[in-house]
Amino acid sequence: MSPSPRSTIITRLRAAGCVFAEDEARLLVSTAPTPADLEAMVERRVAGLPLEHVLGWAQFRGLRVAVDLGVFVPRRRTEFLVGEAVALARPGGVVVDLCCGTGAAGAALTAALDGLEVHAADIDPAAVACARRNLPDARVYEGDLFEPLPATLRGRVDILVANVPYVPTGEVELLPAEARVHEARVALDGGADGLDVLRRVALQAPGWLAPGGHLLVETSERQAAGAVEAFVSSGLVPRVAVSDEWYATVVIGTRPEAGSSG
Repeated sequence: MSPSPRSTIITRLRAAGCVFAEDEARLLVSTAPTPADLEAMVERRVAGLPLEHVLGWAQFRGLRVAVDLGVFVPRRRTEFLVGEAVALARPGGVVVDLCCGTGAAGAALTAALDGLEVHAADIDPAAVACARRNLPDARVYEGDLFEPLPATLRGRVDILVANVPYVPTGEVELLPAEARVHEARVALDGGADGLDVLRRVALQAPGWLAPGGHLLVETSERQAAGAVEAFVSSGLVPRVAVSDEWYATVVIGTRPEAGSSG
């Protein structure tokens, strides 16, 4: 008896170094509309294209988020950042998803809370196009950090999530090929110590946050102290949240309420 198509795909994926070959084969088989499409998808995956780029979507907090070619793939650990944001947000609040990529964080917040006013921005045109598909009811802007946001948002933002790039420049070439080759470098490279973009966000955030509003950024455990320093320098009150389960570190900065001593 000849092997089943799925078992043959599993064998090919394993040979290509795919650790979760069985799961990937199941997703590829269930997504491909025709056998010809399935073959083309398997070939792209075996050639090293990220699974999410092959499928055209990623799972994120129970959502199926569209992921276009070349766009940063939302990481499962970022679900921890979104969970922290959900805990701080309120229905009807103003949310900004900065460095939004696919817009996964904004989409997950929209799904979790009613009536949010959501805005998102990214410097990568491909990411902006993708985010507009995932955030059909939000306003998505193209530009560098806060630059494209409407001035009317100043002092009104309750939740600012900024999944900034935080890989040090010298370590980008050490990333897996899936990220290094197939994702935009601007979504990965955080400068010499990985905190360049984070510092720029922290510096400008207080002007956009409402009193009592929160800035949340993802970083690495070893960069957390530097991130806290940047938050303090900008006048934000910081705290660090850590998830051992997700191997995730999130730094949260709160703009003091009016009249607060901080």
